[in-house]
Parts: sequence; structure tokens; C-alpha cells
Amino acid sequence: MIILGIDPGYAIVGYAVVALKKNKLMLVKCGTIETPSMLNFAARLEHIYSQIKIIFKNFEPNAVAIESLYFQKNKKTAISVAHARGVILLATQRFRTKVFEYTPLQVKSSITGFGRATKQQIISMTQRLLNLKSPAKPDDAADAIAIAICHLNVFKYIDRFIS
Repeated sequence: MIILGIDPGYAIVGYAVVALKKNKLMLVKCGTIETPSMLNFAARLEHIYSQIKIIFKNFEPNAVAIESLYFQKNKKTAISVAHARGVILLATQRFRTKVFEYTPLQVKSSITGFGRATKQQIISMTQRLLNLKSPAKPDDAADAIAIAICHLNVFKYIDRFIS
């Protein structure tokens, strides 16, 4: 099973391709999609869309796990992130891939067992779970890894429960 984890944004989108093979988690690839600030907003959204399509074509994920939108103090930022999530969701629909959304609390609980875990605790735990030599960077990519692992943890739990 191959999961594409996405930490949505409009300036930076974190992504991670995580595979589960024979009950072993493996990081296939992670990184960020960065949109140049000199582009107008519509062009930034188009860039995100085109890069997500390339990731889909290269890795053919079975599912997408994305962080659900939560309102921060800055409503303008939240609205911009919502637009970015929209083009990401459009890309997933074009490839007929199921999307699963997780709140930050769900991701933190799934990875560390504690819903108020710090960013450093999440990064450290994902490093251990994937047996990485060094922590994943940048933070947006590390967050995407955690989102993908969260989905795989939920999937394994549901699969065991149903079986």
C-alpha cells in the first residue's frame, strides 16, 4: 500500500510518499512544493496542481491522507490554504484516489499517543518509525510523513478490527 501524505499550504505544500510492505513502513520520497511569492495567487495554485499531478504519475498512491483545515488566527491565511487544498483535492479526484482527512490532534495522537505532542516529538517519532538516519526536513515534509503514517495506523487498526 502506498500513501501520499499532504500538509497543505499555498506557499509551501509538504508531501510524503510512504509505503507499507509486509508490515514495514518505508519512506519512498518526501519534499515540498514551493510556490514563488512573485506569482499571482492563481498561478501559485496552478503550480501546486501541476506538481501534485506529477507526484501521482510517479508514485501512483493507493490513497491520500491530508490534514484537515483548521482556522487559525489569520482568516486570510486559512482561506488561501483552503484554496490550495481545493486544487489538491481536484488532483486526487482526477486520479480517482480516495482521500482521508485527519486533524492535527488525530495525527499527533496516532504518531506519539499524545494529542498535544510538540513538533520535535512528531519529527523524532517519525524518524524512529521509518528508521531514518536523520530527521526529515523541512518541517512541512515531516508533517506530511506524520499524516501518511497516521492514515496507515488507522488503516491497520480498522483492518484488524474488521478481520
